[in-house]
Amino acid sequence: MGLFTPHKKHANAFNYIPRYYDPEKERREQRRKELCGEGATDEGGEYKPGQFIRTQREARNARRETERAVSGGLGSKIAPIAGVLLLLAIIYMIYPRVAMLFSKMHNPPQTQEQLDIEEFNPYTPITIVPNDYKEE
Repeated sequence: MGLFTPHKKHANAFNYIPRYYDPEKERREQRRKELCGEGATDEGGEYKPGQFIRTQREARNARRETERAVSGGLGSKIAPIAGVLLLLAIIYMIYPRVAMLFSKMHNPPQTQEQLDIEEFNPYTPITIVPNDYKEE
């Protein structure tokens, strides 16, 4: 049992032997420390106000510069082309409507006789169509 015994020569010891070492995890932790301002060069130094923010900003700027170098400024080449295509699509959709509006303005309005023909006249004869339906 785990009771106190006065005749023990030494205290109980915790004998832990690590079984797994992950070098990738160690690299990630080291990188995280560097980004947070706790690098190997800062181990003995004092904290300077804004140190963490500056470190993160510098790392972000360096990452963006490498991304720009890799992409080769592709976004700056695509944007004007996309703008021109968008403008052409808008013109393609709007131009027929504008042309139809101008053609309507150019044609003279209908005369009163044309309007009378189109209006309903209750005295005109009705055309009767024969019914092919047969009742059984």
